[in-house]
Amino acid sequence: MNAHRGKPIPSNPLKSVLKDLTPEEEAALPRGWQLIGEVLLVHIPEVLRPRRAELGEALLSLYPRCKTVVETKRIAGEYREPIIDIIAGNGTETIHKENYVLFKLDVARIMYSQGNFYERRRMSTVGKDEYVVDMFAGIGYFTLPMAVHSRPKRIDAIEINPVSFGYLSENVRLNKVDGIVHPVHGDCREKTPEGVADRVLMGYVGTTHEYLPWGIKALKPGGIIHYHETVPEKIMYERPGQYITAAAAAQGRRAEVLQTIKIKKYSPGVWHVVVDAKIL
Repeated sequence: MNAHRGKPIPSNPLKSVLKDLTPEEEAALPRGWQLIGEVLLVHIPEVLRPRRAELGEALLSLYPRCKTVVETKRIAGEYREPIIDIIAGNGTETIHKENYVLFKLDVARIMYSQGNFYERRRMSTVGKDEYVVDMFAGIGYFTLPMAVHSRPKRIDAIEINPVSFGYLSENVRLNKVDGIVHPVHGDCREKTPEGVADRVLMGYVGTTHEYLPWGIKALKPGGIIHYHETVPEKIMYERPGQYITAAAAAQGRRAEVLQTIKIKKYSPGVWHVVVDAKIL
């Protein structure tokens, strides 16, 4: 089942299945949620918390193929693991289909961001016949769309989180791209090859700039790096490119920034962006 990507809907269907709503409760009804396979993720406003179980059952009634409703409370830790509450149903492992790509995951252990949808789709259009290194592969968020649609020569998909790595390996088999994708378990600072890549993916946010030396070392002259960062809006077109340029210069190389793309609002005044740069 594909995601309802959080967009407002004209008439909220929850009104027809939830009874005796107060005006305050009706005004607070969620107007967007995310479907990941058979699991529905929703945010519940405080005023509706006493009716959370009822709300969960109402959502299940609207989506008969959905088996579980959960609320993500926050994302925590180095591995960006979700902290969730199960509101209705049971079972949090599922297979999500997006753009003809299968992603198996456990939403209680693995984050899946709907806000990265367009970047996943964009990555499905690049990399044909290339040697690609994905330094932060996760469960295959960017690796799998690229492998399925663009058919690179090879993708080294590196992931340090053992849970994510397990799903990455399984997803490679599910999508029948094991002849292209080579899952690598470990720290990308130790596992990234040098001087072989036509393209490097750095799809991690937080301290991504600290890993740039390894991303740049991986690239052949003229290779492309896709560098993700969370950055204050006022400097989002300057700082990421400056990080890349400085890291390249430290290795006696030159960086040519090709474009900066806004992916999603990360927090007030802060954007998640990706910068495409050519490393010469």
